[in-house]
Amino acid sequence: MDSKIKDTEEQATSVDERGQFIHHAEAVWDERNPYGPPGFRGVFVGYYATLCAAFAAIGGMVFGYDQGVVSVVLVMPQFLSRFTRVSETASGAGFWKGLLTAMIELGALLGAFNQGWIADKISRKYSIVVAVIIFTVGSIVQTAAVDYAMLTVGRLVGGIGIGMLSMVAPLYISEISPPEIRGALLVLEEFSIVFGICVAYWITYGTRYMSGEWAWRLPFLLQMIPSSILGLGILFLPFSPRWLASKGRDDEALKSLGKLRQLPAEDQRVQQEWFDIRAEVAFHKQTSAIKHPNLQSKGTVNSIKLELVSWTDCFRKGCWRRTHIGVGLMFFQQFVGINALIYYSPTLFGTMGLDYDMQLIMSGVLNVTQLVGVSTSIWTIDRFGRRPLLLWGSFFMTVSHLIIAIFVGKYNKNWSDHRGPGWASAAFLLFYMLSFGASWGPVPWAMPSEIFPSSLRAKGVALSTCSNWFNNFIIGLITPPLVQNTGFGAYTFFAVFCLLSLVWTYFFVPETRGRTLEQMDHLFKDISSEEEEARRRAIEADIITSHQRSMHEKSKGHRQS
Repeated sequence: MDSKIKDTEEQATSVDERGQFIHHAEAVWDERNPYGPPGFRGVFVGYYATLCAAFAAIGGMVFGYDQGVVSVVLVMPQFLSRFTRVSETASGAGFWKGLLTAMIELGALLGAFNQGWIADKISRKYSIVVAVIIFTVGSIVQTAAVDYAMLTVGRLVGGIGIGMLSMVAPLYISEISPPEIRGALLVLEEFSIVFGICVAYWITYGTRYMSGEWAWRLPFLLQMIPSSILGLGILFLPFSPRWLASKGRDDEALKSLGKLRQLPAEDQRVQQEWFDIRAEVAFHKQTSAIKHPNLQSKGTVNSIKLELVSWTDCFRKGCWRRTHIGVGLMFFQQFVGINALIYYSPTLFGTMGLDYDMQLIMSGVLNVTQLVGVSTSIWTIDRFGRRPLLLWGSFFMTVSHLIIAIFVGKYNKNWSDHRGPGWASAAFLLFYMLSFGASWGPVPWAMPSEIFPSSLRAKGVALSTCSNWFNNFIIGLITPPLVQNTGFGAYTFFAVFCLLSLVWTYFFVPETRGRTLEQMDHLFKDISSEEEEARRRAIEADIITSHQRSMHEKSKGHRQS
């Protein structure tokens, strides 16, 4: 074994000396030629990958649209006359309102968890189609709901579809994106979420003037339009080259990669990325075989067992740090208070002394402010990096929450005589949304799909997304009684978690800007032994030399003919 590794490394070194390919992922980081400029400018150079990513991000719009709909529907008289259980005068209204909004998070938790193995099995592309079908069923039930139980079931089913989409859309985007603009393209997921919130909010703000139940049924019906466009259109997009490589379809992976990069398959940059992808797949398959030697033979039972133990690999040496970061990012994204503000913003503005119409208008402005913040991250995430955005975002959100808590605690009993502090509180709420949109909005959706190895990427992203939805579910349950019973305490509660997010980011979150997906092993230092390092080098060298041998034989055959 040692002699074979030594021989292949010598072969690879000779390849390097001839100036052809740098075979090692870490060396590629130093030596490889970029596809284009990094950040926002590169989005227009890699236009085909950008278009594919933008289309896949419609899944985020579906999620955001639902959030925007609920925030206005919950205070509509037409809705409350049908579902009296959630009206302010009903006994236990806070709990039932919280349960209704939280059911979609519970469904999404189930959907995101199962999407991991579905995306691995049938591809990222086809799993999006499955998610759209499930979401459509849920939307039909919600639109036709005649009682609280039916509406709750519809939201649960729709939530399963949303959870599946929220997991697989950023996964697909990360696997098709050039490294120079991957951050900017992953921001499109969060941009679509917030755009969906804004569109739904203002549509629902308009339909509330309709008489009868179509005031709230129509917004639920309209959410099927973008999901249907996504479900049909995704069929025309290319497969993820990394998923194709994981299934041993290397030639198809090269073809897909060339199409996504809008370059010929013979281009040196495409070839380098192709070699890296294949080497990472082979390395992690070999590692899995070493870890689980008794589960490598074919058969349904072994396949199921291997699937189950691969989930546990996310918590073992070589991956646990990545899982910690993915799950932690999603935890803090929810506990800094964002969805509490989106869902219950009219109620929160009510605590600041604003009248009903102004509450709804300011809630809409709040969503637009977040969209502006997210838009800035399309440029900043690949220019300044993920880590600085998180740190500064945590700081500004902490300050905002603390100032609002002080104003609410001091003046909430007599806002009519203190209009200035009321508007100042509203201004800091807008500043909070701007800060969140520029930092903790996009980055937690971007990083989990970057950091996991190919063999565990779908499962790692699934676990991270499950963290998002589980914590979203908790926030949905606790926020109504928290706001109702504590007033300024809600803002103090979220301020504490904003501060904790800053400390946690400083100590644990690395910078992934500009790295290829195949370089994350070195960033996390998961290849910890010389034996593992040598094994990976040997795999990379074998792939390169075997490809060159094949090309040489083809060239020789052409000359002879």
